Amino acid sequence: MDQQTIKRYLDFLSDELNGAALYNALAEAERDEHLATVYRRMAAVEQRHAEVWINKLTQAGVAIPPFKPSLRTRVFSMLARRFGVALVLPTITELEQKDSGKYGREAGAGDLSVDESSHARVLTAITQPVRGKISGSAIAQLEGRHRAGGGNALRAAVLGANDGLVSNLSLVMGVAGAADLNEQAILIAGLAGLLAGAISMALGEWLSVQSSRELYQRQIAIERAEIANAPDEEVEELTLIYQARGIDEARARQMAQQIIREPASAVEALAREELGVDPEELGGSAWEAAITSFLLFAVGAIFPVSAFFFLQGMTAVLVSILVSAVGLFIIGSAITLFTGRSVWFSGSRQVLFGLAAAAITFTIGRLVGVNLGG
Repeated sequence: MDQQTIKRYLDFLSDELNGAALYNALAEAERDEHLATVYRRMAAVEQRHAEVWINKLTQAGVAIPPFKPSLRTRVFSMLARRFGVALVLPTITELEQKDSGKYGREAGAGDLSVDESSHARVLTAITQPVRGKISGSAIAQLEGRHRAGGGNALRAAVLGANDGLVSNLSLVMGVAGAADLNEQAILIAGLAGLLAGAISMALGEWLSVQSSRELYQRQIAIERAEIANAPDEEVEELTLIYQARGIDEARARQMAQQIIREPASAVEALAREELGVDPEELGGSAWEAAITSFLLFAVGAIFPVSAFFFLQGMTAVLVSILVSAVGLFIIGSAITLFTGRSVWFSGSRQVLFGLAAAAITFTIGRLVGVNLGG
C-alpha cells in the first residue's frame, strides 16, 4: 500500500469516526426519541464504515492513530446540545449531500457509498419533509417537525459579523487616508459606520421577519376559513400531500379526515404541511432577529475601531489593521464549518480579501484627501 493510499484511507477513517461522534451527539440532544433512534443507527453505520478502513490499514501494517474529534464535530455537537438539533441539522445535511459520492471511485467501497447516499436522503427528509418522498413510518416519526433553518442561521451569523468587520474596516481606512490620520475623525466615522450599519441590518431583518410573520398569519387565517367552509377540499389537499410522500391513498385519506375533524389541529397541520411553518413560531421573532443582526454586525464592526480609543497616528492604524486581520482570520476559520476547507486556507483567504479592500479604500481616501486639501 503506497503512502497516497494510506493517507486517503486515514482521511476516510477520520471522516467516519467524526460522523459517528456527531450522530451520537445529535441523538443525545434530540428530544424526539424516534429521531434519536435514527441518529443512533446512523452513528452505528458510520462506526461500521470506520471498522472497514481500520481493517484495511491494520492489514497493511499501518498504526491506527488515536481518534480526536475535529473542530467541526466539536462545534456542531456543542451547538446541538446548547440550542437544539434543528440549528445545525440543515448544515450537516448539506455536508452529507456533498460527501455522498466520496466512495464512488473507491474499489471495494460500493456498500459504503450506498450507505452514505442513504444518510443524505434521510437527513433531507428530516429537514425538508414536504419535499421528500418518505414512508408512512417516517411520516409518523416526523409528524409535527417543521422545516428548520439552522444552517442558514449559522451562516447568517458568520456573514453578519464579516459584513460589519469588512465594511467598517474599509470605512475606517478610507477616512484614515483622507483625514491624514486624524484620530478623532476616524473614531467618529468608525462609530457612525458601526451604528448606521448595525441599525440598517437590524431594520432590514425586522422587516423581513415581520413581513413573513404577517404573510403566514394571513395564510393561516385563509386556511382556517377554508376548513370551516370547505372541509372536504382540505381533506383532498392533505390526502394529496401525504400521497406525495409515499403513503397509499386509503391511509393518506384516513389521516387527512382524522386531522380535519379537529379544527385547531387541522389549522396547525395545514400550516406545517402546506406552508412549512410552525404556527406557534411563524418563522421566529422579528425583534429577536433584529437584535441578533444588530449585535452580530456590531461585533464585527468594533474590531477596526477599537485601536483608535487608545492609540494615535500610524500606530493606531497598524494596530487596527492587525486586530482586524485577527478577526478576519477567525471569521474565515468559522466558514470552514460549511466548506470543509483547511482552517489556514479559509482564514488566510479572508484576511487577504479584507485587507485588500482596506488598502483600496485607504488609497482612494488618501487621493481624495490630497486633492481636496489643495
